[in-house]
Amino acid sequence: MGKAGCWLLILMLAGFSTMARAVDPAVLPQQILLASEEWVDYTDANGGGLAWEVLREVFEPAGVRLNIRTEPYTRSVGLAQLREVDALVGSYRDEAEGVLYPRWNFDSDHIYALGLATLPAPTLATLGKYRLAWVRGYRYENYLPNVRAFNQIERRDGILSMLRHGRADFYIDALTEVEYVQGKAADPSLYRRSHLAELPLYLGFADTPRGRALMALYDQRMAVLVSSGQLRGIFERWKQPYPFADSGLPGGQ
Repeated sequence: MGKAGCWLLILMLAGFSTMARAVDPAVLPQQILLASEEWVDYTDANGGGLAWEVLREVFEPAGVRLNIRTEPYTRSVGLAQLREVDALVGSYRDEAEGVLYPRWNFDSDHIYALGLATLPAPTLATLGKYRLAWVRGYRYENYLPNVRAFNQIERRDGILSMLRHGRADFYIDALTEVEYVQGKAADPSLYRRSHLAELPLYLGFADTPRGRALMALYDQRMAVLVSSGQLRGIFERWKQPYPFADSGLPGGQ
């Protein structure tokens, strides 16, 4: 082995050693406190849902039990920033200041626009023409191009009325939430949903030694689970697209 090869081996071993120290079972807590909004069939308050299944597969084989706290999304962000929970669930990368983002996402949000079926289907190129609405705290203006006019709403229960009376052209949200809102309509066929983008979903970890150790464990476990394909069955059971199918890399890299 040449000198360059020796140095490469040394650097690799140093990297593995650092990772091993970061996820030393002796320093890991026995549970991770996670804050999340309740999304139906995804992060149900009773512990059911796709996301909770994925995260149990990540943490529990390593001896870390999930402890779930159901809060509105903005409240979940604040709890992570204040270091009152170990991580918030379902954040877009760098969406929340003062928290730590891992290398690996655990899923992707399928972002859709819901509007009256009589309107032209929007695209990323035409979003700037329309008045948009979404739930406060989601900051879609940072992730969707050409956004100009938008309102942030507190609750989803008034969205159909906004669309029907022309107070907004389109409501933007993840597919599950869009389907839920559309399903509340007396005649769902009056509305149409249009796909806009795929946004990777992350845990946002508290900036603490405990949070950093849990984040290191999370990244290590996600790399193993994606490489082995172990998570694919969970997405199939919930009839949701597998987020690592194209590249098998974090964030769809």
